[in-house]
Amino acid sequence: MTAPDQRNVRRWLTELAAGNRRWIQGAVLTGTLAGIATIVQMVLLARIIHLGVLEGVPASQLTGLFVALVFTLIVRAVFQGLQTRLAAQCSKRIRRSARRQIHRRWQASGPVAMGRESPGALAREWIDHVEALHGYYARFLPQMQLSVIVPLLILGLVFWVDWLAATFLLLSAPLIPLFMALVGMGAEKLNQQHFKSISRLSGQFLDKVRGLTTLQLFGQTEPAANLIARRSDQYRVVTMKTLKVAFLSSAVLEFFASVAIAVIAIYVGFGLLGYISFGPADELTLFSGLLILLLAPEFFQPLRTLSQFYHDRAAALGAGAEILARLHQGVEGPPPRKSVQSAPAAKGYEHVVTIDNVTLTHPGDQLPWFRNLNLTIEKGQAVALTGPSGGGKSSLLYLLAGFLAPDSGEIRVFGQAPGKAGFGWLGQKGFLVHGSWADNLRLTSPDASDIAIDTALRRVGLGDLVNGRKDGIYSEVSDQGRGLSGGEARRLSLARIFVADYDLILLDEPTAGLDSASEIFILESLRKLSQSGKTLIFSTHHHALLALADRVLTVDNGEVADA
Repeated sequence: MTAPDQRNVRRWLTELAAGNRRWIQGAVLTGTLAGIATIVQMVLLARIIHLGVLEGVPASQLTGLFVALVFTLIVRAVFQGLQTRLAAQCSKRIRRSARRQIHRRWQASGPVAMGRESPGALAREWIDHVEALHGYYARFLPQMQLSVIVPLLILGLVFWVDWLAATFLLLSAPLIPLFMALVGMGAEKLNQQHFKSISRLSGQFLDKVRGLTTLQLFGQTEPAANLIARRSDQYRVVTMKTLKVAFLSSAVLEFFASVAIAVIAIYVGFGLLGYISFGPADELTLFSGLLILLLAPEFFQPLRTLSQFYHDRAAALGAGAEILARLHQGVEGPPPRKSVQSAPAAKGYEHVVTIDNVTLTHPGDQLPWFRNLNLTIEKGQAVALTGPSGGGKSSLLYLLAGFLAPDSGEIRVFGQAPGKAGFGWLGQKGFLVHGSWADNLRLTSPDASDIAIDTALRRVGLGDLVNGRKDGIYSEVSDQGRGLSGGEARRLSLARIFVADYDLILLDEPTAGLDSASEIFILESLRKLSQSGKTLIFSTHHHALLALADRVLTVDNGEVADA
């Protein structure tokens, strides 16, 4: 995947936020109200100290101010809580939108293209990369506006109290955003390297774990462990660089803010002692001087907070670049949309499949795999695709399923583009999810009754297994088919087709790698489907399956002909 330009990443982040502006503005409004409450709190505190220390007002007469101060503290806390809640809600909605975009791209790419991707890298995109957007929307975006609004409110009040102190604040304030911009240039690149490193490490680690048995058989566990160690060390180096930039930037920003506050404190101190007579210094009182000193840290606090959240922006840009590269990745075919019911379009079409002058070139190949391919398959036929391995049988099935798009020509399935009408699919490895048997069968037919599920399981020869399980169709199964043999897992996937009642069923080597008992059950199940008028198209080398077919097509080097 090619990394997109940073401008495109920023544009995509802005587009994600477009539909959730009201949540961001709500967070900014509540943050502003919390800032106003802070200003009121400092005014009340300075007033209480001035009256109590200089004017000797008894504490009993200051009760009203103390009550107002406590009330202001509560109001400030409430608005800060609301700000956090609104910002979190905004981030939640935007992250959900980002995951929808990723899901649509995965769906559009199809299982063939996705099968070439590392599951670990895909999982990192779905979880960590999307979660890295949280800080940007929940903290950085609202704080970016608050770092302007709240300091301006404080600056206006300080100008009214003492314009010279306000000038010191005004001159020192730009130093923080300037340094943030300088730090941000390096932080963005480091965060992008960080996400690339962790994606690569996750993918390689998961691949090695899943292939651990094979690595042990061929004595390659030590080289695999050394590779993971090297990748882990690279990730450690990138992570430490990122942390170094974060700590360095925070230290420098704190230094600038502390120096600015110290300058103001010196001015107020010398002004109260009478050593400074320039400008409004002669008019300084304990109230005004203390108020300026109390407001000075609050003036810099939004900017300091923004500098802390600036790394959320860098993380979002790094993660966004990875996500956007996925979203802009080429699509190999239209999204396969499978209906949970038999497609209405099947009725009235004599030819279930029509292939007209189709040319297909696999990525990386120089010559077309199929060239000007023409083929029609009648409704209710059982068609077997046979030929040498690598001849193109699976590619032809992928074209019919809509998992691959042809370079030229047209394919119609039930008069529609491939993947538009519902169809059954059984690959060389059955697909299962962690849950019960019933959960797996209801993937395509959510409303299927328990009776329909039990009937489908018995039709594929799993009746005795259902009877032997305490929980019956609600027995647990893992996504790896733990507790089932390879043949039983394949039959469980095949039962899904019986429940959904599709008119077209595509099968890729349905008996490959199965024991003889499972082969018999699969053959009998397919015979039942064929006798019920379903259209079957399957690739196979199995003689019994070839005997089941009404028509046998030989697929060899992109050529398709009747055997």
